[in-house]
This record gives sequence, structure tokens and C-alpha cells, in this order.
Amino acid sequence: MTTRQEQTPLPNQPLDDESVSEYLRQHPDFFIHNARQVEQMIVPHPVKGSVSLVEWQLTRQRQQIVNLEQEITLLMEQAQANQHLFGQLLHLQSHLASASDLAELQSRLHHWARGLGLAGATFRLFNDSWQLAVPSGFHHLGLDRNSFTPLQLQRFNQDSHYLGRLQGPELLLLIPEAKAVGSVALSLLTDKEQDVGVLIFSSRNKDHYHQGMGTELLHCIAGFLPHLLTRWISRS
Repeated sequence: MTTRQEQTPLPNQPLDDESVSEYLRQHPDFFIHNARQVEQMIVPHPVKGSVSLVEWQLTRQRQQIVNLEQEITLLMEQAQANQHLFGQLLHLQSHLASASDLAELQSRLHHWARGLGLAGATFRLFNDSWQLAVPSGFHHLGLDRNSFTPLQLQRFNQDSHYLGRLQGPELLLLIPEAKAVGSVALSLLTDKEQDVGVLIFSSRNKDHYHQGMGTELLHCIAGFLPHLLTRWISRS
């Protein structure tokens, strides 16, 4: 009685990796019919020199288990970080929403940032999007869109956020009252798909904010802040 392998000989052409792989794909029971030979096979090993095919396969399976455990650990850490981020955001949103006036909202935002170890936080609003003229009392928040455009073109690169350092004139434009600012996180305030201002977090550490950092928290704050501001400032 002949086996399947005996009925189908290998092709009469030089063997290469692809030929062997194709043969094994066409004969999935090869290792069943040749179990003894498989147990005796020796394969090269970068450390041990050579190991049995069975040991080599077990080592691969162990490594796959280690990789899976690392992936699960990473997913759990990310889930915990997201939960912490959500808690911070929920606290800030409710804290700002209960402010009695705009000055208190600004103060709460600033002190929340200080609690994170930052130098502070503030925002500027584009003059053509809000009614900020005297005697509104909010003119100090105004920012000329044309003056901001060069900074936006250079720093934001068609994105909604910028994290990193700013030059002196750029800092003077956005936060003229600030001192010893090392790095910033900027996020465009948007309302009805229109840019209406800039959210600004600052740090004294030059390397605190840098490209590649997550912007989920910035994005969420920049999304709900304009709606809160309409309690005290009318849109143009």
C-alpha cells in the first residue's frame, strides 16, 4: 500500500524554498506520515547552533505567548490611561460649566492646568468671530486672525494642534503676559466647522510638549469650550 507522498513525487526541478513550501501546502498530511523523520530533523539556531524541529517549534510558540502577553498588558495600560483621561476631562467640563462668569472660567481652567504641573492655560478668540469690542470687557481676549495666520501656516501644518516650542514674537502674540514659557500645546477652537480661536497650554519645560504626543484631551476641550463661552460672549 502506497502513501499519498509516494503517489505524488516531487517535481523534477531544482528544489528551492518556494518549491518545498508549495509541496507542503499541497500535502498537508506530510508531517503525519513522516512523524519519526520530523522528530529527528535538526534546524539551525542563532544561539544554540542547532535544535530539533520540535524544540524550534516549541520555542516559537513560547515567544508567541510572550508577545500576546505583552500586547494584552499594553492594551490594559492604554485602557487605564483612557479611563484616567476621561475622568480628568469630565471633572474639567463640569468645573468650567459651573463657573459664574467668564473670569471665573478662565481662572478655573488656569488652575486646573497648574494642578497638572503646567505653567498655565488660557485661550484667545478671533476678533472676527466674536463680539469683543469695547465696552464688552472681553477685548483683551481678542486675536487678529491675519496676525495669527503666519504662525498657523508655519506651526500647525494643516493640523488642528501644535505641540512644541515657539519663538519670542509668537509667544508675545499669543500670551504676552506669560513669562519663562518653554513649550506650548496649541489647539484651534472650532465651532460649526469654523476656527474661532486658540486654546493654549504652556509649560516652563522646553521639552514637555513635543510632536508625537497624544492630542485627545486637547481636542475634547477645544470642542466644548466655544459652546461654554457663548454664555457670556456673543458670536459675530
